[in-house]
Amino acid sequence: MKLKPGVLVVWVVLAVFAAWWPGVLSGLGVTKEATATPSAGAVYDIGTPTVTDLWVDPVGGDDGRAGTSRTLALRTVSAAWAKVPQGAPLTGTGYRINLLPGSYAEATFPTYWEERHGTFHFPIILRAADGAGTVTLQGYVNLFDVAYLYLIDLEVANQGDVLHCERCDHFLIRNSRFDGGDRAAHETIKINQSQHVYIEGSEIRGSYENAIDFVAVQYGHIVGNRIHAADDWCIYLKGGSAYFRIESNEIYNCGTGGFTAGQGTGFEYMSSPWLHYEAYALRFINNVIHDTEGAGFGVNGGYDILFAHNTLYRVGARSHGMEFVFGGRGCDGEVANCQANHALGGWGPVSVGAEEPIPNRNIYVYNNLLYNPPGYASQWQHFAIHGPRTPTAGSHIPSPARTDDNLQIRGNLIWNGPADLDLGMGGDQGCQPANPTCNAAQLVADNAINTVDPQLIDPTGGNFRPVLEGNVAGVTTYALPDFPAWASLTPSVPADSLVNAAPVDRDGLPRSGPGLPGAYADPSGLRRVFLPILVR
Repeated sequence: MKLKPGVLVVWVVLAVFAAWWPGVLSGLGVTKEATATPSAGAVYDIGTPTVTDLWVDPVGGDDGRAGTSRTLALRTVSAAWAKVPQGAPLTGTGYRINLLPGSYAEATFPTYWEERHGTFHFPIILRAADGAGTVTLQGYVNLFDVAYLYLIDLEVANQGDVLHCERCDHFLIRNSRFDGGDRAAHETIKINQSQHVYIEGSEIRGSYENAIDFVAVQYGHIVGNRIHAADDWCIYLKGGSAYFRIESNEIYNCGTGGFTAGQGTGFEYMSSPWLHYEAYALRFINNVIHDTEGAGFGVNGGYDILFAHNTLYRVGARSHGMEFVFGGRGCDGEVANCQANHALGGWGPVSVGAEEPIPNRNIYVYNNLLYNPPGYASQWQHFAIHGPRTPTAGSHIPSPARTDDNLQIRGNLIWNGPADLDLGMGGDQGCQPANPTCNAAQLVADNAINTVDPQLIDPTGGNFRPVLEGNVAGVTTYALPDFPAWASLTPSVPADSLVNAAPVDRDGLPRSGPGLPGAYADPSGLRRVFLPILVR
């Protein structure tokens, strides 16, 4: 390269860590938690569908028009929805309902959105025509028996329940906001007896119980969302929910806890063949959970559940930091359905009033970071791990039921309260000395529990990344093991992949080896950028 006189070209290697660079922004006063970058393949691929456009304008529209352009827009969403054929799967074309800016009163959209069946090539899309932040549906969206329905760039707000979806198939929520008001919703988003559900890049808030509540939902993911402001758990998947990746979410400001795999379910609401555990094959990776009164995360009756590389901050003030306890199984009134599920081999009671313990099996808790700063600690103990229980004879539940069957807790950095805070393994609890995978001596040996006060950039300001060359890098972590062979159950449950991996961090950076504990990769795993600097 030929240089002009007096100009020196100096090539400088800028070692720019995506995990460290936000700390520079923090020093400049930019402290908001950065948008997470889920791993490759995390988002649902809509493809290139064939659709017919319909337009709705809440201000200047008219339901007497065709609705085929902005200038011929309908006035109500109900009128547009009525133009989508009902009952049979769509052929030839799908429908894209474009909502023009404005606020849509509940009276302008359907009371029941039901029996519309898109396909992959011909889906039904409901979107804000001019992008996120331009459209608000004011009221309750109640969906039943819909397929290939995509909600994009919408806000739905209600002083009460916001969205319910039953018997939904291939249901996508993307870049949207669901607001239950001042914790006025029973559930902000409630989905049950559905499959292939995807929630991406959205905000879900405002419940006196759960911001997200799934019952008997299989296949999908929940990635890159902000889930917060609920009095119970922020989010749980239960009732035989299975095959979900919950990745790179921010979960915060909730009561009972952040996230749990499983909980308690009426036997009659479950779907065959997922009639045993509360949750199967869930992978909870690269999430940030903060400011929960109860546990940051836990399992209540789960099988093949992975918690890897999550960061927890200010959790468990009223109880414990993490929990691995029993799920519950009752029969809430529809006795015939309970008996039918039991006859298939499902686990649970056949009469009203009984409550059975649902055990855990193959729970892996690897390379997480739990940091409770000075003045904040779990009230009683680090972990809640229940001791064995005896289910009712004939319930089909293994006896004794255990919460610690192949429970593995390794590579975690925990800074929580005083040095002598109880682990939570009293004589009647789980993880007793005879348990080869989980016991007090093993937990102390395989985890950094109150031995390393983690150096994070600015957790109070929302930046949970480790300090460059700080002490988090010195904590021993472990490669994620695969799950053992899939269990033989009656009825038989489809097997999931047994392979566990967290190849990238919350910022989308490759994770070298087992990496650092927490949601962010080792700062030494830089992306280097080569820039020319011209110096006269």
